[in-house]
Amino acid sequence: MAALIQAARDDDYPADIVLVIANKENAGGIEKARVAGIPTAVIDHRQFGTREDFDRAVHAAMTAAGVEIICMAGFMRIVSPWFATEWSDRLLNIHPALLPSYTGLHTHARALKDGVKIHGCTVHFVRPELDVGPIIVQAAVPVFPEDDEQSLAARVLAQEHRIYPAALAWVASGQTTIQMGRDGGEQVHISNVTTASAVMTVPAI
Repeated sequence: MAALIQAARDDDYPADIVLVIANKENAGGIEKARVAGIPTAVIDHRQFGTREDFDRAVHAAMTAAGVEIICMAGFMRIVSPWFATEWSDRLLNIHPALLPSYTGLHTHARALKDGVKIHGCTVHFVRPELDVGPIIVQAAVPVFPEDDEQSLAARVLAQEHRIYPAALAWVASGQTTIQMGRDGGEQVHISNVTTASAVMTVPAI
């Protein structure tokens, strides 16, 4: 979230951050947003009987603020199918792994346990299924023999801060279209961006 706020301070950036919502008052992002002068709202999910009831309250707050695109960042709630459908192609998520590998939680620990040599992060459009949706951009990082969960997470987080603002800029400027691939799956095409940049950004090792 902080990386998106920082990016949006540039006059040439095609998106403005108009509202930050959390489901917990003590969420770190809420205080950071307030310091940055961005409107905030705390909607406690425990006050709602169902996941969809909570999502409808979030939807109402977003709509009232004039939100056009939602970026989830550190929001550890699975959205309802209704919400994913209502905001289809306007709802972005960042996941700390190279999807479709390592969906769900504890991605870094699982990658280390499996002994993978490359790990990373993914920005994708959200679909009703967990961590499934057309991939906008990915960044890969090396996994070193001496890595633990914390060191690997820090390396991945640095790339998350890099690719999320880029993904939002592409979507907000209308550069992204979703097309059906040869296998029937959804694929994101980004105009005026090279395939290498749009699909996989691999930092120098």
